[in-house]
Amino acid sequence: MRTLIVDDEPLARARLKRLLNNHSGFECVGEASNGEDAIQMVLSLEPDLILLDIEMPLLNGLQVAERLNELALPPAIIFVTAYTEHALDAYRVGPSDYLVKPVDAERLSEALTRLGTYTKAHIEKQESLNPWLSFTLGGASRRIQLSQVLFFMADEKYVRMVFEGGAALIDLSLKQLEDQYGEHLLRIHRKTLVVKKRILSLSSQEHQHFIHLIGYDQVLDVSRRLYTKVRDSIQTR
Repeated sequence: MRTLIVDDEPLARARLKRLLNNHSGFECVGEASNGEDAIQMVLSLEPDLILLDIEMPLLNGLQVAERLNELALPPAIIFVTAYTEHALDAYRVGPSDYLVKPVDAERLSEALTRLGTYTKAHIEKQESLNPWLSFTLGGASRRIQLSQVLFFMADEKYVRMVFEGGAALIDLSLKQLEDQYGEHLLRIHRKTLVVKKRILSLSSQEHQHFIHLIGYDQVLDVSRRLYTKVRDSIQTR
């Protein structure tokens, strides 16, 4: 895990780097001695983790954490400080842990082990499993996760995205959606893509075929040409 060490005391940085070297999977990719340099190094090095002092010149650690939390994929933060009175304020910015100097090797090991779901790598993995889509509604730019979407349907020159609680037109074509999110989508008609995880069942009546979706009261037509592929896809889920 790519780690940035931030502390205005050279000896403190050296101790943290020495302790970090005892943990496989963790690599110190840079050091910073103040808050402004820390932010610039995060933007250039894109670390997964920051060991961050609080009392520093220019910007303190709390201010650095607030700025980094504005990033789309912020790194995990472990505060390292000599001042226990900062603990309450520190936890308001959502760190993974809070260590008091001089840092104990066992305590650092515990903090690194507990990182888990706070790491940037974990967030990226979750994003790939449930990606975000951008769209415009009422003149405002918005985002929605694919798990909230029911289906996409071609509507003349546009594609209509139907989601929990509403619908919106998006700029992507059905083909572009398949190219980008194909593992999450299933084409059931020339004009329709459904989100696989939303599929409840497939039914037929008088040589017509229909898809039933979780969270949607109406049925969607399945074309005869695609029926076998849709049926097989549902059976192998």
